[in-house]
Amino acid sequence: MPNSIKYLSPKMICLLAAFILASSLSLLSLAIDGEWTLPVIIFGVTFVLSYLVYNYFLQIFIGRRLKLIYKFIYNTKAGKKEQFFYDKILPQKTIEQVEHDVTKWAEKKSTEIELLKVNEQFRKEFLSNLTHELRTPIFTVQGYVHTLLDGAIEDENVNRKFLKNASKGLDRLVQLASDLEQISALEAGNNPLIYSNFKIMNLFKDTYEELMLKAKEKNIQLLFKDDADENLLVHADREKIRQVVVNIIENAIKYGNQNGTITTGFWELDQKKIYVEVSDDGVGIEEQHLNRIFERFYRTDKSRSSAIPGTGLGLAIVKHIIEAHRQIINVRSKVGVGSSFGFSLAKGKH
Repeated sequence: MPNSIKYLSPKMICLLAAFILASSLSLLSLAIDGEWTLPVIIFGVTFVLSYLVYNYFLQIFIGRRLKLIYKFIYNTKAGKKEQFFYDKILPQKTIEQVEHDVTKWAEKKSTEIELLKVNEQFRKEFLSNLTHELRTPIFTVQGYVHTLLDGAIEDENVNRKFLKNASKGLDRLVQLASDLEQISALEAGNNPLIYSNFKIMNLFKDTYEELMLKAKEKNIQLLFKDDADENLLVHADREKIRQVVVNIIENAIKYGNQNGTITTGFWELDQKKIYVEVSDDGVGIEEQHLNRIFERFYRTDKSRSSAIPGTGLGLAIVKHIIEAHRQIINVRSKVGVGSSFGFSLAKGKH
């Protein structure tokens, strides 16, 4: 019986309580008087009155509790007009509806808590990575300046060299601040895109020429796919896409093998989009890192990051620029085989 009662609605509970009370009084009357007429009347009157009384006070009791629940799960405060609308015009919610609302609220809060946990973890990693990126140039500048102040400034054999090294550390700090500022501007939408039609092949040729000396240091060849269309037009912000291309190719050179190759290809996805892919035969990226390499300051190998120049923000900027164009970017990679970075762009018209 107790297990079955907990599934009854408030009205059914009132009916059951009224029936038990009316039955008890009518049976007592029958035992005293011995006639059926009075017990039947007592049963009917008691059943109706007790049901109305139970239901009235139960609704008040439940209503107060539900009001407290809704005050707790909703953050907004209703004015007098809204409260009148809720109380007098809208149909009163059933226990089942309230249960549904509370369940939805609990699920929403659970999702928010999980999101807060993820954001908190991201914040901690971001601060840790930012500290790591700042520490190296700051300590570099500090070390050289202190050495100069301790007397090395008088030594003509090392003073200019130390100043140049300190200057490099300052340059890295300036670049880091500039990259952070650019990401913030892209996220806030304060860096508007200037669209134009241009040949994507020409943009890559210019970038190849710009980075040729860096590539020669490792004897890396900068190539195009045999089927690359020289006349393929894209509709995008040329300067920002140039920045995307420079970042991707610079990364390919940094992590490329000696005597390696970097190859670019273009394909038409449909009548509205093209797909650009830059592939290398470098060290590759482990699978567990692929979903995170576009995060700010994320390094697949932090022990090696200090030996490789850069702010750790290049791929984050690339992702923001491509997404600002409302396009997609992805990466495919395998350790020991190489990596391929691909992104889509809107197709331009001749």
